[in-house]
Amino acid sequence: MPSYTAPTKDMQFVLHDVLNVTGSTIPGYDELEADFTSAILEEAGKISSEVLAPLNPVGDREGCTLENGVVRTPTGFKAAFEKVKEGGWPGLDMPEQYGGQGMPYVIGTAVGEMFSASNQAFTMYQGLTHGAASAILAHGTEQQKDTYLPKMVSCEWTGTMNLTEPHCGTDLGLMRTKAVPQDDGSYKITGQKIFISSGEHDMADNIIHLVLAKIQGGPEGIKGVSLFIVPKFHVKDDGTLGARNGVACGKIEEKMGIHGNSTCVMNYDDATGYLLGEEHKGMRAMFTMMNEARIGVGMQGLAQADIAYQNALFYAKDRLQGRDVTGAKNPDGPADPLIVHPDIRRSLMDQKSFAEGARAFILWAATMIDAAHRSDDKDADGLVSLMTPVIKGFLTDQGYDMTIKAQQVYGGHGYIEEWGMSQYTRDARIAMIYEGANGVQALDLVGRKLAQDGGKHVMAFFDLVKTVIKDNAGQDAEFDKAFLDPLKAASKDLQQAGMYFMQNGMKNPNNALSGSYDFMHMFGHVCLGLMWARMGLAAKKALAGDTSDTAFYETKLATGRYYMARQLPATALHLSRIQSGADPVMALDAANF
Repeated sequence: MPSYTAPTKDMQFVLHDVLNVTGSTIPGYDELEADFTSAILEEAGKISSEVLAPLNPVGDREGCTLENGVVRTPTGFKAAFEKVKEGGWPGLDMPEQYGGQGMPYVIGTAVGEMFSASNQAFTMYQGLTHGAASAILAHGTEQQKDTYLPKMVSCEWTGTMNLTEPHCGTDLGLMRTKAVPQDDGSYKITGQKIFISSGEHDMADNIIHLVLAKIQGGPEGIKGVSLFIVPKFHVKDDGTLGARNGVACGKIEEKMGIHGNSTCVMNYDDATGYLLGEEHKGMRAMFTMMNEARIGVGMQGLAQADIAYQNALFYAKDRLQGRDVTGAKNPDGPADPLIVHPDIRRSLMDQKSFAEGARAFILWAATMIDAAHRSDDKDADGLVSLMTPVIKGFLTDQGYDMTIKAQQVYGGHGYIEEWGMSQYTRDARIAMIYEGANGVQALDLVGRKLAQDGGKHVMAFFDLVKTVIKDNAGQDAEFDKAFLDPLKAASKDLQQAGMYFMQNGMKNPNNALSGSYDFMHMFGHVCLGLMWARMGLAAKKALAGDTSDTAFYETKLATGRYYMARQLPATALHLSRIQSGADPVMALDAANF
């Protein structure tokens, strides 16, 4: 059976050597001493390895079942959920006012990676709850916060987000779910939602649904959408639960992966709902949840790539197959281990360099979210807004590809269910689709985010790259050649792509939109290149100091050199595709496909 070891050492390296969290001015970061973060990460890693990971194949095999309107989760899930709740993990970075521990988002992100890697389907129950609670925290009335947040922060009650309907996904302006105002200020919600993760289950006393619907008489399209709190059970004035609301699970979707999560069709039949935020401003409130969810989904891409890599690495070291062409490395055995072969090394290095670069990228983004929320840093908020589609789209695309590479290391055994590798591939696949399909993320990046605030944030990103290069160039010729020169070239490719859009997108928008997917991947590579340059600098600094762990830092440098030499040059390919314009893409009439 596959296993999972939490990458706590690598997380500590990123937090302290690269990001220098204790040196930050962000409120609360001065408390993130290495011993403190180590204790948190080690405990979370223990739960991930010992409690959640063993249930991952169970959830995949059993799935969820719907019986008389009640969804039963897989064997062991309920007991594991109780352990997670007892440890206070769901509220790790939520406000103390509502029962959380008030820690920075960056710590919650690191813990979230471990939980998602060990059991993605299970972790979604608390992950969706966290997002729903964040939306209520940002847009709810004080009464709504007091009513729902304490129980949601503890995960005694869980939460969902309800957007998609059978006839509309991305184009939410087409939704038909309606909200009828009542005399007491509530609304009656009627309609059907599909693909609702954690929509019904047996692990919480109540489920708080956040539902998008249109108030009758409101504006047409997306401008007429409002967001509502619709609890599974009514909540009385004293906080106790009352009668069942008019919401029910119609069926459980049969999915390719994440079988342990109950993805439901939810039917609302005159269900009582309460407006969250302003009338007809539902997307503004929902985006609080969606942006958090998109970063969390990007993390899922990294998480599945990492656990797949860990198991592929073990297999490559253990499996004997063929001989090293330069001479036997296991002369006393019948064959050498797989890891001696260059093509296996290539695959493993692709996986390792991606996972470690993506981890640094995610944690860096989390520090920007903390800066925005804890310091009201508008520039950080703008930069992470720019990065959100890149995090979601690039990391999930690449993460899925890495699970396939890990599966391939196993050869035929990778295709056999009992070895467990196919689950990582199947579970990772959904991350490219939900919370906004990756093609939509690319359109959002090019169509909206690049020009946001007059292009201020993308220029700030280029300045960050230039500063890293300028401040460190000329000190070490070998480092310049291996790290800084490739980063500079990739950044120039990205800037050229942006210029192409500016010069050609206005006269024909398809010139920009046809290249949007390449641009998203190009941007992702430059982000990971930036992270590898920073990690390389941190490793160099450690090796120049008094460290007893030279192997770790030398390995970090070697892995970074691999990414810069073998992965980052992909920006040139993406630039060439972008500069070919819309003509090759749009040449065929629809009838000729």
